Amino acid sequence: MRKNDRYILRIRKRKKRINSLKTALVTMAALFFAVLFLTPIILTITNSFMSSSEISANYGSVFATTAKGGKVFVSKTVNLKFIPDMVTFYQYYTVLFKSPEYLFKFWNSIIYAVPIVVMQLGIATLASYGFARYDGKLKRVIFFSYIIMMLMPYQVTLVPNFLVAKSLGIFGTRWAIWLPGFFSPFAVYLLTKFMKRIPTEVIEAAEIDGASEWYIFSRVNLPLCKGGIASIAILVFFDYWNMVEQPLILLPDSGLHPLSVFLSKINTGEISLAFAVAVIYLVPPLMIFLYGEDYLVEGISYQGGIKG
Repeated sequence: MRKNDRYILRIRKRKKRINSLKTALVTMAALFFAVLFLTPIILTITNSFMSSSEISANYGSVFATTAKGGKVFVSKTVNLKFIPDMVTFYQYYTVLFKSPEYLFKFWNSIIYAVPIVVMQLGIATLASYGFARYDGKLKRVIFFSYIIMMLMPYQVTLVPNFLVAKSLGIFGTRWAIWLPGFFSPFAVYLLTKFMKRIPTEVIEAAEIDGASEWYIFSRVNLPLCKGGIASIAILVFFDYWNMVEQPLILLPDSGLHPLSVFLSKINTGEISLAFAVAVIYLVPPLMIFLYGEDYLVEGISYQGGIKG
């Protein structure tokens, strides 16, 4: 073997070792962050099988309050336990059978999230088709206003929503949550960008074949946007499943609050139930994510082409 060949071989081996080291470091970093992000979920699930006394002994100092309602300084270390001393299903029994208010709030979350997802997608598909299909100065102005509204945090629009709900007479009703959700610009913006990626040749071919506007919308655009619609539906569901500010401001009746509001108001008397309620609350979005993961990935990576 010539000297030059040996030198090239050493260079290749060195690059291979460097690449292997980089891969190992990236893998270790990914594992570290995976464990870091999964730890609270695992801790919640395992602690939901602990007894009330065990939970109070481990975390009671965190939620303790003074006689005047103030917080207590935590002077001792909180004991994070992943394995219960004794597994019990009493917390789930209490939530599911002895305290129906939690189930009512769970169904409140579904009653709010599902109609908003359906109606927002129905409005967004029609509006997005118009934005993607036609051009004009008025269209650009309206679409720019959609972008501005989407960039605004919801906290900025809480006061206007409160005033509008008051003037419409829907304050304190479910419609105060539904109506702003139905017309949210989030789905319109994303779906418009998605429909614009559809090749114009596909639309022109349908027009040459004599297809009507409704046929192009329902039989050409929607099937090509199936992945995008599914991914947007998942994101919208997650957003409204976890809402807290809207019901707190627009629904003075606590009986209409979703379960997410209860999880934001954990107090001393409900620490033991909080873990079980949190696990139950986690089930629907987790099932939707596991079922729609492929659609979510497809919607994010799709570039508007036609699958072969």
